[in-house]
Amino acid sequence: MSQIALQRPTGERQQLSESEQSALWSALDELTDPEIPVVTLREMGIVRALRRADDGVLEVVITPTYSGCPAMEQIHDDIVARLAQGGVAARVVTQLAPAWTTDWMTAAAREKLRAYGIAPPHTGALAPGEAPIHFATRPRTAVPCPLCGSANTTETSHFGSTACKALYRCLDCMEPFDHFKRI
Repeated sequence: MSQIALQRPTGERQQLSESEQSALWSALDELTDPEIPVVTLREMGIVRALRRADDGVLEVVITPTYSGCPAMEQIHDDIVARLAQGGVAARVVTQLAPAWTTDWMTAAAREKLRAYGIAPPHTGALAPGEAPIHFATRPRTAVPCPLCGSANTTETSHFGSTACKALYRCLDCMEPFDHFKRI
């Protein structure tokens, strides 16, 4: 990434130019989720925006996948370090509202999750009265096995390798797998 001059006079809030945005997004698109290294932070919908603060410093806006996500500190450090490599001073701003939703994940992220062995969250609008996270042992919608594609699966634990995933087992190929919960 070429060095980008982002300092502007204090009090003059200015937009990032298209070339600045392009270079910054290119740098940030190299950063992967610390817990799921096959998807980028942008594909996950965690990195929300780039903006210049009133003091001229670049702000990278992030939204955690859920409250208390242990990876947020690592994500913060990765963003600051990656931009510093390109000579860009930045601060990370955590934005909690609107809350992150799996609807922010790109189609590429969903496919990468599946190929990695994690069943991606369901897409589409919720049915009336349907909760995005089910607190029962049986989901309302079948979770296909990311390994063999079978819908003959069962939830074995509502919490998998991280709190945002549930642990499932395919009853056809008998392999366990994580399912990224729809939030």
